[in-house]
Amino acid sequence: MQKKNGIRNDIFYRQIFKLVLPIVIQNLLSAAVSSADVVMLNYVGQSSISAVSLAAQYANVLYMVFYGLGTGATMLCAQYYGKGDMRAIQAVEGIALRFSLCFSMVFAGLALTVPDRMMQIFTRDGELIAIGASYLRFMSISYLCWGITEVYLAVLRSIGRVMISTMMNILAFSLNIILNAVFIFGLFGAPELGAAGVAIATSLSRLIELAACFAVSFRSRDIKLDFRCLFVRNKVLFSDFVRLSLPALGNDISWSVAFSMYSVIMGHMGTDAVAANSFVVVVRNFGTILCFGMASAGGILLGNVIGENRLNDAREDAKKLMKLTVITGALGGFIVLAATPLVLKYAALTDTAMHYLKYMLLINTYYVMGAAVNTTLIAGVFRAGGDSRFGFLCDTVDMWCYAVPLGFLAAFILKLPVMWVYFLLCTDEFVKWPWVIRHYRSGKWLHNITRDDVFAEK
Repeated sequence: MQKKNGIRNDIFYRQIFKLVLPIVIQNLLSAAVSSADVVMLNYVGQSSISAVSLAAQYANVLYMVFYGLGTGATMLCAQYYGKGDMRAIQAVEGIALRFSLCFSMVFAGLALTVPDRMMQIFTRDGELIAIGASYLRFMSISYLCWGITEVYLAVLRSIGRVMISTMMNILAFSLNIILNAVFIFGLFGAPELGAAGVAIATSLSRLIELAACFAVSFRSRDIKLDFRCLFVRNKVLFSDFVRLSLPALGNDISWSVAFSMYSVIMGHMGTDAVAANSFVVVVRNFGTILCFGMASAGGILLGNVIGENRLNDAREDAKKLMKLTVITGALGGFIVLAATPLVLKYAALTDTAMHYLKYMLLINTYYVMGAAVNTTLIAGVFRAGGDSRFGFLCDTVDMWCYAVPLGFLAAFILKLPVMWVYFLLCTDEFVKWPWVIRHYRSGKWLHNITRDDVFAEK
């Protein structure tokens, strides 16, 4: 028995690292693009950094929408892949695309028509509103492309085609960085557009990524990016998608909008706080790359195992995943700490902003661990087992009944210093630990959500 367990452990660790590496590369490139934006805009001016940071909150919210839909689709697709039902996977893809296109069209329409009003939610500074509005107008195109590619790539990841997804992201992110430099600084005869150049670069790279996805789909033998799947009707799968995916979507929207409220709070505390936080977000993204990659890979692997109806194996694999998460969380905190001197050396901010930046980075050395554990359990383990409702309730209560009210109370009623407000906001992940860990230990998250009669009823 001990030898058998040892073999299973070896298989699990080989599979998890086979999935983690491409996902980490994707997350690393995504963080590299964000850092490139900040580094390049650092030479344009602090106002450009602050404006793009605030305007990008809408992209962050939209990303969480797509992430929620993608992980919701992954919950079903990973288990149906374990079951061997590719037809069901294609139908789930069509359902997810219908939802993602609706959201992307709403965001694109608002960004194109009323970008100034979108910026006024975050700041009253006229200069920041003007820069951010220009940025949002050009970003509207990228929102439309993004809604399609994120769902398709999420489905590919759920069936183990992680390398294809990684290559698509490498293409998009590499182009984004190159085009950023071209349009921000006006290289090769292009106009010098500053903050607006970031949005143009992003939209062009997303268009090219979408074209590449269609090219890959054309050569694929099973899962294709085919808009005909939008019109596939299946009441059973649609019901399952709504029941399982919408809580995941609601979870990610609730969390991301609440997290954007942190930017509203910081935005009304001055441009120094906003500029410092812009750098902190970039560094924290690098610190959480491995943690979040482990959560995504673990969710896919657990979903495949559960779809094969190996529930005891899934429970044991979840324990291994948690051990890996603690290790990667500690590594993430060390990365933030090690990067702090380098960031402080090269950031071109005011003295006040540099003071904020130093202590915000130190706070994030331990904040990474809180985010790592919660993300792995809520977005990885629980969703792999078909449990998206607990995460929705937990994050909604934590963010909207605790963190956001506490932030507004500290900033606008008690009028505490910026660093005290930031510190209090960064307690949100640890407050929910007792409930999240208790739910994990209960085993109530573990369910096989596949059906044998999925196409018997229309």
